[in-house]
Amino acid sequence: MLKSLLIRNFVLIDNLNIQFEDGFSVMTGETGAGKSIILGALALVLGQRADNKSIQANSDKCVVEAVFDISAYHLENFFLANDLEYDNRLCVLRRELLSSGKSRAFVNDSPAPLAVIKALGDSLIDIHSQHRNLLLTDTHFQLNVVDVMADTVVLSGEYREKYNDYLSLTAKLADLEKKAKKAGDDEDYIRFQYNELQSVRLVEGEQAELEQHQETLSHTEEIKASLYRLTALLDGEEVGALRQIKESLSAMESLKSCFPKATEFAERLQSTYIDLKDLTAEAGTLKEDIEFDPERLEQINNRLNILYSLQQKHRVKSLEELIICRDRFEQQLKAIDSYDEAIASLRQRQIELYHILEQQAATISRLRQAAAKDIEQQIIQRMVLLGIPNVHFRIDFSSKTQLGEDGMDEICFLFSANKNESLKPVAQTASGGEISRLMLCIKAMIAGYAALPAIIFDEIDSGTSGEIADKMADIMQDLGYKMQVITITHLPQIAAKGKVHYFVYKEDTDERTLTRIRPLNDAERVNEIARMLSGATLTDASVANAKELLKTKSLNNEGE
Repeated sequence: MLKSLLIRNFVLIDNLNIQFEDGFSVMTGETGAGKSIILGALALVLGQRADNKSIQANSDKCVVEAVFDISAYHLENFFLANDLEYDNRLCVLRRELLSSGKSRAFVNDSPAPLAVIKALGDSLIDIHSQHRNLLLTDTHFQLNVVDVMADTVVLSGEYREKYNDYLSLTAKLADLEKKAKKAGDDEDYIRFQYNELQSVRLVEGEQAELEQHQETLSHTEEIKASLYRLTALLDGEEVGALRQIKESLSAMESLKSCFPKATEFAERLQSTYIDLKDLTAEAGTLKEDIEFDPERLEQINNRLNILYSLQQKHRVKSLEELIICRDRFEQQLKAIDSYDEAIASLRQRQIELYHILEQQAATISRLRQAAAKDIEQQIIQRMVLLGIPNVHFRIDFSSKTQLGEDGMDEICFLFSANKNESLKPVAQTASGGEISRLMLCIKAMIAGYAALPAIIFDEIDSGTSGEIADKMADIMQDLGYKMQVITITHLPQIAAKGKVHYFVYKEDTDERTLTRIRPLNDAERVNEIARMLSGATLTDASVANAKELLKTKSLNNEGE
């Protein structure tokens, strides 16, 4: 239940702290006094979209804080799932709206996303304003009413999970079929490109090797001449480097006995002599072996031209990138070959999953149709009590052409308030007052099943008066024995039935007009109900009538 509501700097409210009681409470006040502002603040803390225009003038921020007693509602799993601090007794929701436009939300002093706040708020309180009567014409809302009464929450959750799997599988299948079609359209092109690259037998490193051979063959004469000159300089009879090094080596060896450093020089000269001798021999062999081969050069040029042409065609810069292209085409061809198998597998899984969904949907539908009979009887009984003796109400079922998120059923609430009047959808036949009464009957009916800690009715009595209002008050009063009920009303018959009576009013200060709220004592309550009966001027008759209404309420409570 809602224990308290703290509001600071919100529209016409500077500082308000309201303590609420359990059972059935009423809230009254002149039109424009600020009842809707209080509800707006509560909606804000429950996750409604913020508007910095709601901040009171000359204030940096507004704060709304709601404290709920959650001891009887087993919400620990929700808190754990959303990583929130859990107190098994109280839950404190706080919303701060800054003048900069930023907004912050907290659960038990821990920051929380608005989506989490809203989901938690939906488990704590139901705010039923006049515009929510329009929900009654919404088929999704109607289906939810039936599901609550049919107790299909667990089954529907399992079904919805499977249905989401089915949607995901269907999307995956569609994507795969799209890819398969595109791949099929491109298969001839891909196969041609792959075959072309495969036929030239690409080998990693080949291009660099061919380019080196090409360079060598293109400079054969120059290479031979340089090698001849090298061997002449190293091993010439008169000025050969080998001859001079050998003489230098002999000179150093002759000094070994008298000049210690000569041994090191001799060793170094010996090593150099051996290296140059080997180099001379290798160069001599190469100068004889290297010959210009125009045939081989032509072969290399042709092969390189093929590689260069393919690289240009595929817009790559190396043989290695060309090999990557070839491998990619190969993988694409393998994927094309495997699409049929993958699609067939997914289609089979889709059929199996749809069959499971059909079975689950059929079970849920049977439970709904069984519950519908009881719902129809309860609605008719309650509507008769609310002054519509000739009411007819039926829940019409039809099957969807394809399964949907809620199963196979499409339902429609059919209603008639008069004799010999055909049943029609609620939206087409019910008046505003009838819709208000019908909605109250539905809320009262599902209250025990939905297990909400609290509900607020904002002028649900709109369009009613007299004895009907009295009957509506009885229903809300009875509902108050099961849960916390707070009703905003302009009708004295309803106001008199409340356990606690809150009065909303405006107060003028030197600087501004402010909204206030306070609980009324017995004497104040008599005067407020008398005012609701007679208007601004109190009369003895209206006061006596007010006392009689309150006395009736007291007798009813004693009877309970």
